[in-house]
Amino acid sequence: MNNHQTEESMSQKSSTEAMKYGERQILEGELITFPNPRVGRRYSINITLPEYTCKCPFSGYPDFATIHVTYVPDERVVELKALKLYINSYRDRYISHEESINQILDDFVAACAPHSATIKGDFSPRGNVHTVIEVSHQK
Repeated sequence: MNNHQTEESMSQKSSTEAMKYGERQILEGELITFPNPRVGRRYSINITLPEYTCKCPFSGYPDFATIHVTYVPDERVVELKALKLYINSYRDRYISHEESINQILDDFVAACAPHSATIKGDFSPRGNVHTVIEVSHQK
């Protein structure tokens, strides 16, 4: 291994070690579920995540939104801390409003297979434009 490779691997190691525990959890974050305690009963779960961020894929400027999740669980329910960490994983992604909300729905449905789900992203105005994206799933 040459000196450049050694310095690079040391730099990578030190940057991983320098990561804060929250950054590591976000990096490792996945949607975790647990058994629905009331299978057979139709009820809605409403979750609001007011600190969503991502980056515009064209300008690199940050985008901010409140994400609203409404779903009727079937056999699995999403664990809230895991959902928070999953949502936080978008903060450094270059992704459009439309794609991010559609991807969140796809991942959510894959994780817990709800009877129905709606994901709404209410994006903060930027450049005098306010965007709301809403996508739904029905079993």
